[in-house]
Amino acid sequence: MSLTALLLAAVAQAAAQPASGCTPEHAAMGHCTLPTAPVQQQSKPPAAAPTPDPHAGHTMPQQPVAADPHAGHDMGAAGQAGPEPGPPPSEALSGPAHAADEIFGPAMAESRAELHREHGGMLSYMIMVERAEAVVRKGRDGFAIDSQAWFGGDIDKLWLKAEAEAAWGEKLEHAELQALWSHAIDPWFDLQAGLRHDPQHGPDRTHAVLGLQGLMPHWWEVDAALFLSTEGELTARVEAEYDLRLTQELILQPRIEVDLSAQRIVELGIGSGLTEASAGFRLRYQQTPAFAPYVGVEYERAFGGTARFRRAEGESRDSVALLAGVRFFF
Repeated sequence: MSLTALLLAAVAQAAAQPASGCTPEHAAMGHCTLPTAPVQQQSKPPAAAPTPDPHAGHTMPQQPVAADPHAGHDMGAAGQAGPEPGPPPSEALSGPAHAADEIFGPAMAESRAELHREHGGMLSYMIMVERAEAVVRKGRDGFAIDSQAWFGGDIDKLWLKAEAEAAWGEKLEHAELQALWSHAIDPWFDLQAGLRHDPQHGPDRTHAVLGLQGLMPHWWEVDAALFLSTEGELTARVEAEYDLRLTQELILQPRIEVDLSAQRIVELGIGSGLTEASAGFRLRYQQTPAFAPYVGVEYERAFGGTARFRRAEGESRDSVALLAGVRFFF
């Protein structure tokens, strides 16, 4: 290296040293102190210019204040429990039964009578032949009729019932007529009382009647009665039947009848206890409710002393009958 290059390198090294002449090696040896680096000041963003008010200088009207709907109310009871539930006070029922009469006079009585008449108080009637049938049984073909009619209102009615049974070409084997006053004791049953007379061939009887007629649960129609004859004989009869609808027009009707007697009545050929019972069914074709032909079968049997009376007369104690008849009403 030439002398000139050495001189230039020395000048460059001297220019790279700090102006104070303190190097880091001399500062570490405690010979001098390095100058501190100047702290750079962060520049702040310029403040945004304020937005001018569009309503500056305008006179704005004041908004009306809504009135309080509860102003003046005592709201202290809100949220508190109400009065205890219970029956109305006694004074609530102490007024007249028909208070409107005090204002409108007798015209209200006429209105009440009209209202009662139009809502159940009207009178009506029905005449029904429940069974008018030919009976075919071994050695004793014949006919049987069972009919009833009533007239009255929903609560009280007059009932008339009639039954007759005989062999073809012979006198009536059994006949009875009943006239009963019927009173509804609940929505399903009527209590009936009246008289029954048996205008049949041979010894006749007149009975006082006390009965119950109506609908049992599951729609069984029941007719039960006690009969006290003028001779002091007490008998009873229970009938039950049910309409089982197979289709809209075909109805199968099972039917049971049981007769009982409190004593032995030799004159009428009746023993004591269970005297007779019958069970059968009728298949009814009901194209209209008012008229329905039917066919059926029925088994009948006598018991106890009644069966012995029949055997003494040369009759069987039981029999099976084929039935064909019609049921109608108007």
